[in-house]
Amino acid sequence: MSETMPLLVEKDQGILTLTNNDAPINRMSFEYMDALEEAVEQAAQDPEVRVLVLTAAGQKDFSVGMDLKQLQSGAEARGGSEAVFDQRLRVLRRIESMEKPSIATLFGYCLGGGLELPLACHFRLAAAEGAKIGLPELDLGSVPAWGGTARLTRCVGRDAALDLILRAKKIDGPTALRIGLVQEVHPLAELKQAAQALARELAAMPPVAVAGVLRCVVGAGSASLDEALSVEREAVLRCGRTRDQIEGMRAFMEKRRPIFTGE
Repeated sequence: MSETMPLLVEKDQGILTLTNNDAPINRMSFEYMDALEEAVEQAAQDPEVRVLVLTAAGQKDFSVGMDLKQLQSGAEARGGSEAVFDQRLRVLRRIESMEKPSIATLFGYCLGGGLELPLACHFRLAAAEGAKIGLPELDLGSVPAWGGTARLTRCVGRDAALDLILRAKKIDGPTALRIGLVQEVHPLAELKQAAQALARELAAMPPVAVAGVLRCVVGAGSASLDEALSVEREAVLRCGRTRDQIEGMRAFMEKRRPIFTGE
């Protein structure tokens, strides 16, 4: 790695943008994951942060995934390869379980960890052209190691997940949209702006209600129906004690857009 900062962090009007700064291929190095873990934890604790955007420098590749040369030469100093993988699983789970929406931009190569990180995000936007998205670990004689098999299956279903992983496929943005891997596709030149526009839309939503939806859909998504309904009821009751709900009701009656303050 060069002496360049591995992660660029920018906070603006409730949006925290985290940029992998290893252009053009944006490897997920040890240094990047350390910085990402710290930034994500700080975001979780920062009441000013309402939305995360995960992107990468340049317009060539979102990420080719883990720096395999670094893994081979430096894993022992970090407690071994299992400790390295444990950290990555921990960071992705923190993003996924955070009660703040996260958005990833997929462009160029999004391979291995370069797809597993977006799979932990709540929204994925892909470039309409040039994207190569996949989990090609079988080409290396291995298996996705950062939760890719589980999250991809939950995202696109068993058959599509097997087709992608067992054949080490690399699909483009429109195909990813068709199978439900991403929610939106945009021209590459407009992709990052589209992610910021979505982030502004989400940041304008009432944060207590947003957190409640994420607890219901993500946190309790695999729970029994009774358990999921209980989580939903708790979220509704929490909203009932907020000024944002009063504002939402009042704005509806007055036929205007609500202005949510997070209170």
